[in-house]
Amino acid sequence: MWGSMVRRLALATALAVAGVPVVVAQAAPETVAARALAAAEPAPDGSRAVAAVANGPGRVIDLTVYSAAMGRPITVAVLPAADPDAPAGALYLINGVDGGTDTADWREGSNWLTKTDAIDFFGTAQATIVMPIGGAGSFYTDWQADDPVTGRHRWLSFLTQELPPIIDSAFHGTGRDAVAGLSMASSAVFRMAQEAPRRFRMVGSFSGCVRTSDPAGQAMVASIVTARRGNPLNMWGPPGDPAWAANDPFLHAEKLRGVQVYVSTGNGLPGPLDTLSGPGIAHSPVKLADQLLIGGVLDGITVVCTRMLRDRLAELAIPATFDFRVAGTHSWGYWERDMHAFWERAAGLLTP
Repeated sequence: MWGSMVRRLALATALAVAGVPVVVAQAAPETVAARALAAAEPAPDGSRAVAAVANGPGRVIDLTVYSAAMGRPITVAVLPAADPDAPAGALYLINGVDGGTDTADWREGSNWLTKTDAIDFFGTAQATIVMPIGGAGSFYTDWQADDPVTGRHRWLSFLTQELPPIIDSAFHGTGRDAVAGLSMASSAVFRMAQEAPRRFRMVGSFSGCVRTSDPAGQAMVASIVTARRGNPLNMWGPPGDPAWAANDPFLHAEKLRGVQVYVSTGNGLPGPLDTLSGPGIAHSPVKLADQLLIGGVLDGITVVCTRMLRDRLAELAIPATFDFRVAGTHSWGYWERDMHAFWERAAGLLTP
């Protein structure tokens, strides 16, 4: 395989030098899916890819991965790199409070691939886009106990130990990845980078609160978990349990040294996308009111959290980019812009 790839690259280079336009023929999504499943190797703990189906839209593949840590299959939406037969780093996009969908089909939910232009935006990128589905109200962490309603959550293990080696083998990964998440996922993506800094070379957090173990953080976590019908005691135990501090990215910010950091947030004030013609509003006064009121309150909170993180990283002399929007709410239109800005910085890390 590698010899074939080298010959293809050599031919492409020669043609380019000669001024001949080069067009890379892409295999059909069904073919890419079949090849990915055949090439996928199990993770060290036995987690494995069990299915790969080209369900679209476009080139998106539904990869089903059996998680040994959680004891169940997890759907992972994958947008293969522009050349799926060549090496490519991966960008993991982690969803918010509903895990990407409240139904069996992520295409019906609110997630990175349905609410932003990610499929088109990354269409020509030599990077594999990876979007796990599920984990509603879980904070994508490893819970201490199984929840009688929401089940077993070992998301941090899945995202840092089980899924990456499977993605690498199935999609020619390089081991140099990045991760970005919004809202509830903000603390999770920092924990991912802290647990696997050699893999996740860059982390992006959009409209989130990273500090989770102080009284305000505990109240925030408990309210989100409870709203999704889970019991916070099953996650990190009662207040005062050492697991709260152990899983607080803010307290372990020193582990981010060497990782590129990009953080953004609005401040809750109406911004340029908070209009009847804004993304997702469809001229609905009801949708606009919800975005202004609920979305305004949420980013009014996250801007405070983000300032705390900025000051903490400054104290540790850890370089980071912070984008405080002059206005804007907790909504997908702004997160799409954040994704674009993040990629401008991450692309050089991931593309060979």
